Amino acid sequence: MNLLENLINLIFPPKCPLCQKIQDAPGICAPCRASAPWVDPDTPPRLLSQNRFPCTAPLYYRGPVRDSLLRLKFHGCASAAGPLGDELGRCVEEAGYSFDLVTWTPVSRRRLRRRGYDQARLIAESACRRWNAKPVRLLQKVRHNAAQSGLDSAARRAENVKDVYRPAGDCAGKRILLIDDICTTGSTLSACAGTLLEAGAAEILCAVVALTDFGGENG
Repeated sequence: MNLLENLINLIFPPKCPLCQKIQDAPGICAPCRASAPWVDPDTPPRLLSQNRFPCTAPLYYRGPVRDSLLRLKFHGCASAAGPLGDELGRCVEEAGYSFDLVTWTPVSRRRLRRRGYDQARLIAESACRRWNAKPVRLLQKVRHNAAQSGLDSAARRAENVKDVYRPAGDCAGKRILLIDDICTTGSTLSACAGTLLEAGAAEILCAVVALTDFGGENG
């Protein structure tokens, strides 16, 4: 840890992203690590959009994990993205994913102005530190839509993200790791992955911090 990191930790001591307790080092604290709803490493990736896109995750969207991601998305707790992104990166390594570029599912300009940051981008940046890399902007959200969390069916979620994303970078022939915070029905990831495929990407692999079951839907 360098001098700058030491100074930052002194002024803003790291907190466990799940229980919010101050600790000596960044990451999920030992008690939370012992009780968190981890996805079994032997569980195969969830398959999205007619089995085209595998999606892996370290955690399930339950209890303190759900609370942590809600704080990250809606209550300005951007610091949670670091440790949660690192866990996502570890999970990607365990899944054996092989990829050329990392990108994320972008928020709209309106939501970015309101929130002050794009949580999926912060998660992607944290995960990429494990590989001494940086995520690349390959997608743009061209229309502000209703929040997916407010929609109560897979069909409505799929319709809500139709024609929302456009390519924003060169991905031709590349294997892409696409990162988001949560996978519920997989509608957002599927829309983004489909856009990347149409732009010439060779393969899309998805990863999120947390998976949740939503009406029995997996895609």
